[in-house]
Amino acid sequence: MVLSIGPIMVMEVIHMEERKKAIGLLDSGVGGLTLVREFNRLLPGENIVYFGDTARMPYGPKGPEEVRSYATEIIEFLASTQDIKLMIVACNTATAVGLSYYQARFSFPVLGVLEPGAQAALDKSQTRRIGVIGTEATIASKAYPNAILAMDKGAKVFDKACPLFVLLVENQLIDTPEAYKIAQSYLEPLLQQGIDTLILGCTHYPLMEHVLAAVTGEQAALVNSAQYTALAARKTLSEKGLLNAEKRGWQRFFVSGEPRNFEVIGGRLLGYDIKAYRVLF
Repeated sequence: MVLSIGPIMVMEVIHMEERKKAIGLLDSGVGGLTLVREFNRLLPGENIVYFGDTARMPYGPKGPEEVRSYATEIIEFLASTQDIKLMIVACNTATAVGLSYYQARFSFPVLGVLEPGAQAALDKSQTRRIGVIGTEATIASKAYPNAILAMDKGAKVFDKACPLFVLLVENQLIDTPEAYKIAQSYLEPLLQQGIDTLILGCTHYPLMEHVLAAVTGEQAALVNSAQYTALAARKTLSEKGLLNAEKRGWQRFFVSGEPRNFEVIGGRLLGYDIKAYRVLF
């Protein structure tokens, strides 16, 4: 007995398999897990594969070509081994120095965290005086000011590199007196410029949001780009008919360094134990 399946049914089966493919995320370390947390809230049915480049972090002090090569290597690894339908560069530095390059190189959609954060800041700001904090490379690239001014030429943007924040997060030192002192020294010049909105231009920074909020007080609203990037991802998947309708997706984590510290911080952030697998390049 031979069963005949029509072309429409075949296409639907193929499309169903496409929807079940994973979303890939990359970051220099644990910071991009703030985006995983947003996916758990907004898109719980999506399958997630995450790569934290913990052996080569921080990306901030490194040159653009070096960061771009690392990110490309990670995307190629995920694309060749994990069958992904969408890639998110969940790292402001890697986004700032190479998003258009990754988009041209790979056939699947590649999103960054920069433009969603810039648009969210403009939506929130009442005075159009916006502060941006990030790594040395992100700030040096002027990617945030360029994006904001392209959307609103009348906005005023003040930026500040905060290189120690990533190290504070990765070494679990955010709840120390030194962390508050460092935050005060970084943010005070921006507050003196009269900003009313502050973009957390690194996905590590939401992990110390309570420290930053203690310094900014009521003067400046904090913009976490992870939340708005997750919304942008949902929009992209919806437009392409690739949203996964499952109730709960699976998650897989990879790191380039020792997994234990990543697992501890990640478990604390996400609220459940995670297992990370080490990949050596």
